[in-house]
Amino acid sequence: MHTVLRRGWTTGTCATAAAKAAYAALLSGTFPDPVEIVLPRGERVAFVLAETALRHGSATAGVVKDAGDDPDVTHGALICATVRLGAPGTGVAFRAGEGVGTVTRPGLPLPPGEPAINPVPRAMIAAAIAEIAATFGAPGDAVVEISVPGGEALAERTLNARLGIVGGLSILGTTGIVVPYSCAAWIDSIRRGIDVARAMGCGHIAGATGSTSERAVQALHGLPDMALIEMGDFVGGMLKYLRTHPVSRVTVAGGVAKMTKLAQGRLDLHSKRGEADFAALAALATDCGASPDAAARIAAANTVAEAFAVSDVKLGDAVAARASAIAAEALRPAATELEVVVFDRAGGLVGRSGFARVG
Repeated sequence: MHTVLRRGWTTGTCATAAAKAAYAALLSGTFPDPVEIVLPRGERVAFVLAETALRHGSATAGVVKDAGDDPDVTHGALICATVRLGAPGTGVAFRAGEGVGTVTRPGLPLPPGEPAINPVPRAMIAAAIAEIAATFGAPGDAVVEISVPGGEALAERTLNARLGIVGGLSILGTTGIVVPYSCAAWIDSIRRGIDVARAMGCGHIAGATGSTSERAVQALHGLPDMALIEMGDFVGGMLKYLRTHPVSRVTVAGGVAKMTKLAQGRLDLHSKRGEADFAALAALATDCGASPDAAARIAAANTVAEAFAVSDVKLGDAVAARASAIAAEALRPAATELEVVVFDRAGGLVGRSGFARVG
């Protein structure tokens, strides 16, 4: 039976609802609950407030983030906004409160020193403030501080530290809606990681499928953390972005199974997109001089790791070479040197294509 996955709300949407309610209370003394906001595509949605506080000169409202059926680290987090009146003519200013990060590196949509509240949430909050200001005949100058209690600990489970966002989470969102199990957020993280690496002058970046291959490729080349791109299964997403945002050198790193799938033409390496073709792997081994017995055992293997173990030839370099050819097609016409490296489960190097110029 097919189950429809439930959509959720971004941190930016929750922050907008909290900021609108807090600003309304600052002007009127009363919190609208539920509070209704407009999403970037025009939908109007309402949120129940989980927390309110009206103090001299400020108002605070909080909304609990519901990420729907998406496995989001911020699901259930309290997103708070504290609003104060701003100086005349200053418009809407943003501050990072507890658990919200600050940008420290170039290459992101916000300059260093700014709170990590992304442009679309900022625009949503500013529009919500303007709507309330028009209702009450106020000028709309406000200082909005967004906080996420416990957000600094949650941020340790995100890529923020690698991107140079310190002290907490980012307030994110482009549509206001979280689509369950969407790859869009991961692809966006890949792109932002590339942007930061380029802005910091990294001429060589490495995309890895997982933590073992990432540690191994970092040790292999002595790369700084900011040069490491956690591409996961989305090698195609990384390479296509590098096609138009190139760097001098790119290393694609992964385990034997993922790199075998890349060698067989797959740019999305997730298991749900299909498993490795063992008959094709056996044919590749034969081309490398494997015995008929070894080729038969490779074709009958249960896992790619087993196939590598029973092979009587060095499969790793052949897989890396084929994978590099596939990756190069996705990168062209970028003037980039490309390398593919293959590691075993312990992080041991079992295959390497060597760098070759793509464009």
